[in-house]
Amino acid sequence: MSLTSKVSELAGHTVHCHEGGAGFPVLMLHGVGPGTSIMGNFGPVLDPLAERCNIVAADLIGFGDSSRKTEEPFFDLDLWIEQGLALLDRLPDGARGIAGHSLGGALALKLAARDTRVTRVLASSAIGTPYPLNDALDGFWSLPANREALRHTMARMAYDKSAISDEMIEQRWSLLQQDGYADYFASMFAEPRQRYIDAAILDEGEIRALNREDLNITLIHGRNDEPCPADRTALALSTHLPTADLILLGECGHNLPRERPSEYLRAAFGLFDETSA
Repeated sequence: MSLTSKVSELAGHTVHCHEGGAGFPVLMLHGVGPGTSIMGNFGPVLDPLAERCNIVAADLIGFGDSSRKTEEPFFDLDLWIEQGLALLDRLPDGARGIAGHSLGGALALKLAARDTRVTRVLASSAIGTPYPLNDALDGFWSLPANREALRHTMARMAYDKSAISDEMIEQRWSLLQQDGYADYFASMFAEPRQRYIDAAILDEGEIRALNREDLNITLIHGRNDEPCPADRTALALSTHLPTADLILLGECGHNLPRERPSEYLRAAFGLFDETSA
């Protein structure tokens, strides 16, 4: 199933998405990091998902082929939530789902708390709980000086280092080399970086809104996730979401959809594919 690259306007920004497929409608949101994009996080699983789901896979404003903000703050969770709500409106009428990765997982949960049309959420390697910034995440959110520095920080994203391919590094590095983007990224993640974890925390009202009977949530996380440790994120979230399913993958790091695509797709199909119900 081939996806179509589309652009649209949102609040003065150009938003890029890969769209296509047939089945249950799903919005996909990536995480945030150097050279991150929807393809960078989800590349191996997008086409298989489109075989069974109608997907809108978006580059967040400031990432990938979406446009950048012209004024700070460039890390703008409120804008990304606004973007997500607008993209949910583009999905067919009725129930819909969201698949979010890392910060995108927190965004997926925050969007589901705001929009009752969302009935299924798959959050992979998600943040959304309070925990102290660690070296792996601090390094990942720092501007890499060269390809080797990028490779070093990306290596801490995966348990299986072979998942960090030359193609992935080159794809991310080329995005960082776009005119002015390195400075943009450095400003987006200026110190102190603890505040970016804190911005994604789900508040009490959001937690209450997520504990509704018609909302199915699956949290999938690698046991060896260095930047977003499972015990501080997915396990902590699950205590507040007692009906959510929690899947922990052994020998798996943060870059879960690329490192363990088969297990990711199994979880996604179990949640989103109506023919498997």
